[in-house]
Amino acid sequence: MHNLKYTIANIAIILNADVKLFDKQAIIKYLVIDSRSILSPKDSLFFALSSHRNGHYFINDAYQKGIRNFVIADVTYSKQFSDCNFIIVDDVLTALQNIAIQHRNQYTLKTIGITGSNGKTIVKEWLYQLLAVDYNIIRSPKSYNSQIGVPLSVWQIDDEHTLGIFEAGISASNEMETLAKIIQPNIGILTNLGEAHAEGFSSKNQKLTEKLLLFKNAELFIYSPDYVTDLSIQEIPGKKQFSWSMSQEADLQIISVEPIVDKCYLRAIYKENEIECILPFQDKASIENGIICWATMLALGYSPKQADLRLEKLSHVSMRLELKNGINQCSIIDDSYSADISSLAIALDFLNQQNQHPKRTVIISELFETGKNDLDLYTEIANLLAQKQVNRLIGIGTHISNFASLFNLDTRFFDDTEAFISAFPTLNFSHETILIKGARRFEFARISKLLTQKIHDTVLEIDLNAMVGNLHFYRSKLKPGVKIMAMVKAFSYGSGSFEIANLLQFHKVDYLAVAYADEGIALRKAGITLPIMVMSPEEYAFEAIIKYQLEPEIYSLEILNGFLNTLPSEQSEFPIHIKIDSGMHRLGFDELDINELSGLLKKSKQIKVQSIFSHLVASGEAEHDGFTAKQIEKFEIMSRTLCDVLEYKPLLHISNTSGITRWPNGQFDMVRLGIGLYGFDSALIKNNELQTTMVLKTTVTQVKALNNGETVGYSRKGVMPNGGKIATVKIGYADGYNRAFGNGVGKMLINGKLVPTIGSICMDMTMLDISGMDVKPGDEAIVFNREHDIMVLAEEINTIPYEILTNISQRVKRVYFYE
Repeated sequence: MHNLKYTIANIAIILNADVKLFDKQAIIKYLVIDSRSILSPKDSLFFALSSHRNGHYFINDAYQKGIRNFVIADVTYSKQFSDCNFIIVDDVLTALQNIAIQHRNQYTLKTIGITGSNGKTIVKEWLYQLLAVDYNIIRSPKSYNSQIGVPLSVWQIDDEHTLGIFEAGISASNEMETLAKIIQPNIGILTNLGEAHAEGFSSKNQKLTEKLLLFKNAELFIYSPDYVTDLSIQEIPGKKQFSWSMSQEADLQIISVEPIVDKCYLRAIYKENEIECILPFQDKASIENGIICWATMLALGYSPKQADLRLEKLSHVSMRLELKNGINQCSIIDDSYSADISSLAIALDFLNQQNQHPKRTVIISELFETGKNDLDLYTEIANLLAQKQVNRLIGIGTHISNFASLFNLDTRFFDDTEAFISAFPTLNFSHETILIKGARRFEFARISKLLTQKIHDTVLEIDLNAMVGNLHFYRSKLKPGVKIMAMVKAFSYGSGSFEIANLLQFHKVDYLAVAYADEGIALRKAGITLPIMVMSPEEYAFEAIIKYQLEPEIYSLEILNGFLNTLPSEQSEFPIHIKIDSGMHRLGFDELDINELSGLLKKSKQIKVQSIFSHLVASGEAEHDGFTAKQIEKFEIMSRTLCDVLEYKPLLHISNTSGITRWPNGQFDMVRLGIGLYGFDSALIKNNELQTTMVLKTTVTQVKALNNGETVGYSRKGVMPNGGKIATVKIGYADGYNRAFGNGVGKMLINGKLVPTIGSICMDMTMLDISGMDVKPGDEAIVFNREHDIMVLAEEINTIPYEILTNISQRVKRVYFYE
């Protein structure tokens, strides 16, 4: 929200658009693109974007939540609500961007623009830490750097701001010019130019040239010549340039990088003098991002001494919320080192997605450097908490405590974190979802540690944003109106239960599918309201299926008759799903069963066939395309016969993940999306276009040096004829790390290098050959991630990713990340 007053009529003039206005003087403070994320409906303007799903479909949702101002491209929607304001444009995204450009034009704000492939968000956040003492800074929330995110970020500029820091990301040609008009950076920063989003460009040079359009009118450009090797001097933007390099002459030429106890000591040549700084990090990416910040401070006129003093105090930036299991059956959303209004709104949205507990608690510190006076700030926070239906607030800090009267909910206030910790035993946290959000100086990591169950050193990290990205990828493949059933059986392929179902429900999939009734019951108890199909209903579970409104897959006459006999006599139209065997020969009705099945379905009023479906055998394998085509044809014929005896049209579905990718004619009314959600599709080369959702990691327990001829592990199967070093890590076959990975078959990543197993895999531990490496206890060992792909692991032991994922033990803690 900002000081400038925009009426809906003003915005219509800015957009030069057709209108249907009910209240011309309606004030607009917020721009909204998601009907689920509305802070203040009265003064919000909803943009019906069509990026992943047609935003016009959600106008009614937004209306029900109180929004009365809309920007639309389909004029027919303006006729549905007589008490609303509608601005009708040719392209809704362009309208959003044009409003942001107009808003940006009202300010002569000094602005830093950041682009690159990697490091944009970290550099932005570190510059915020470094410069906040001198400026009132407005910056992109989290990583809002897209064609949508940038205008939403720039809209937040207000009179109080004295510096803007915005990042810009692109994935295709002809995107940056618009972002440049919105941001209008005086100062440009180019970060590392990696391979991310490279598929949208013909070459790396084309991607670089497109990115540099952001700085076409910049006064100052900060870069490394190592990033722009293919460009001439004339092609480098900026009226002035400031360069840095670790390998060649530059304005800031790094001459030494030396690790020292959890830090890094850097020396460089600057203005013909040797200068130094200490960075509180040691990994390669952080050092590079830290050098970019060092160069920026020097380019902005800070002295080497000032820069060194501030850089040494940089703190870790967690750009992702963590969802973890907590004490006393609580769910913990840990955002303990991020505290500003924008990120609070994002965190509250994520809190609102969680349905597993009816009670929602927020633990928040007072906020600093927001540019608002305390009354306005805490009034806005109070409104946010009310809007998101938070039940309890625990405020920490004297400033927020002074405004306790603004919060109309259950509250407790403490002067500092120490006081909270002292009172912790009396606060009774149980069966609730708790958001922890605090400014760095309050050290909320201590609170997180109190509330979180002890994490086993072997952790499966699940990236919920990546999962949403994969969902959008498959949605983009569907014809209009085709529904999605998401497979969450087998503990969501090992990734979780309600955590995944909540996400899918929030992102409006149409159905969920589980293997057994108890999985569906657990989801119902966790607040999941989506329709749930049970794929293997057992007769003893029929009563529970009915009680919890689950929908059984019916695959035989015996199962159908058993279910009909269990239904109460007064029951009518209980939803069921009919499984047809079109060639898998696992479960399902055969052609010979169809006549008898048709008679039962026609006669019974107790049930309603919600869907008829079958299962493709080899939809991802081109060699079996003839068989797949016959399956689809057989399914069409058999389902048509059943539909003919019904007085309604059930949903038809046969496509699985690879079927969505390769068989558009098999989409029918719905598709079943399974392993593709988690980043794997046998129909895609190296899972191209999918995002990795899971990382399995563990830690080194001990390092040993062995002499020539010594052996490792049970039965002395690991032999070191020339001696060497081994590391023992905290994962074994009880965690799901298959014994077949032993004796050098499996490999893990330590410090960026693949190292083989040695000896047999133990129940709780595995030994790795780390000869010639500098490894110490506590170092991280990656079992699989994007670089060390699970597909490779599966091939190593002649299995498939499904088996590896579903075998990960429940004792391995799941931590969910959301940005």
